[in-house]
Amino acid sequence: MRFDVLTIFPRMIYAYLDEGILAQALKRGLIEVRVTNIRDHADGPRRTTDDRPYGGGEGMVMKPEPIHRALTSIEKLQGRSMVILLSPQGETFRQSTAWDLADFDQLILICGRYEGIDERIRLACVDRELSIGDYVLTGGELGALVVMDTVSRLIPGVLGGERSTREDTFEDGILKYPHYTRPRVFLDHEVPDVLLSGDHEKIRLWRRVQAIKRTMEKRPELLETARLNEEDERILADLRTGRSQGPV
Repeated sequence: MRFDVLTIFPRMIYAYLDEGILAQALKRGLIEVRVTNIRDHADGPRRTTDDRPYGGGEGMVMKPEPIHRALTSIEKLQGRSMVILLSPQGETFRQSTAWDLADFDQLILICGRYEGIDERIRLACVDRELSIGDYVLTGGELGALVVMDTVSRLIPGVLGGERSTREDTFEDGILKYPHYTRPRVFLDHEVPDVLLSGDHEKIRLWRRVQAIKRTMEKRPELLETARLNEEDERILADLRTGRSQGPV
């Protein structure tokens, strides 16, 4: 997977890539990240990338020419490539979106700034718009990093264990079960006995009950579209009627 990021603040991207799992994935050649500075494709001694909006109003708008030149400077891979604009007006980025994007060979991420980018770039050059939430950031760099992080961890070998992604929160539409590690007692709270039992089937069932229960309590709207099997449906029905809390 190759990521191309278009931004006027390249160091914001490089700083994140210096640590953690993505840094290791880069070293091992599992992903490739190329950052293009939009200012390098702007005109004039000041490399201006923004201008006042037609029609008046507050703020500035990113000019189309530097972004277009930056886009055309990028070598597109022969495989599947997609141009993505990070925008609060885009579709909400979800785990299912990440899986869709993981099938591509190259993602080109445009990071907007100020009041946004010239609309003609969106109309002529963008394949998909993504938003990481219903709020407004100072720029698209954080959104681009979120997309890169989420998609990268789905690439085989990045996390080291394939079960890690299959058991993640949201993978089947519900939240993940609670986790515990040593010590056995902390701040008067003990690790549930079932996790110390060694009975793998009881542990599996407890975790599933807790995952569904947690989703019902914290994000009940997720259950409307979650992929639940017959066992899950029985667990949910029992939880709703108060008949089941799962083994302790």
